[in-house]
Amino acid sequence: MANAASGMAVDDECKLKFLELKAKRNYRFIIFKIHNQQVVVDKLGTPAETYEDFTAALPNDECRYAVFDFDFTTAENCQKSKIFFIAWAPDSSRVRSKMVYASSKDRFKRELDGIQVELQATDPSEMSFDIIKARAI
Repeated sequence: MANAASGMAVDDECKLKFLELKAKRNYRFIIFKIHNQQVVVDKLGTPAETYEDFTAALPNDECRYAVFDFDFTTAENCQKSKIFFIAWAPDSSRVRSKMVYASSKDRFKRELDGIQVELQATDPSEMSFDIIKARAI
């Protein structure tokens, strides 16, 4: 179903892979891109991959959406996990691309049921590991 505001459709694989990340924990992260007026899966991160692997997988000059399954231990020593939605729009990406990603973000995010924390980042410092950790707890 195309979004009236941005004309963007969401590929079924996006929702399927997200459900696998959420329920089965098959992936550490999923990176999505807009291709031919549709949001599609760009990259899948294995459960063994780290946050550094995830940030390295994001392009330096193109926008992307991403979800990251962050595992952490609380102050009470409980193992927890939170699913982050990251809207990646580096300063060096094209203005048109930034506008398309920004206008489609909320609709795409609604398709992914179970997002717990949202982050907007224009450079790697805005989504550093310390920021992720602070937002999770």
